[in-house]
Amino acid sequence: MIGEGGMVSYFGTNNMLEIEERIEAHDEEAELIFKAMAYQVAKEISAVSVHFKGNLDAIILTGGLAKSTRFTQQVSELVSWIEKVIISPGEDELFALNEGTQRVLAKEEKAKEY
Repeated sequence: MIGEGGMVSYFGTNNMLEIEERIEAHDEEAELIFKAMAYQVAKEISAVSVHFKGNLDAIILTGGLAKSTRFTQQVSELVSWIEKVIISPGEDELFALNEGTQRVLAKEEKAKEY
């Protein structure tokens, strides 16, 4: 089940270039699903932002989907009113979490409560 959700469940691939090629070739279903996915991500970001009452430093889009400029632009257009959007493509989440933890343990920065 892991790795089979999201875009893979609809397109059979997580290769955003292939999906974008389908959109460029006027595949209306691909475009609809793509836009719906961007909208859903933006909805979830908006829903979570309520908890923070506007006290955010940034919205960071990361992971495989962040490699798609088309996707990040669509999401950014919907959520940039909340806070600045930072794009960090790739799947370095665990590395980033480790680095942040190391900085807190070394007292180089304070832990943030989310």
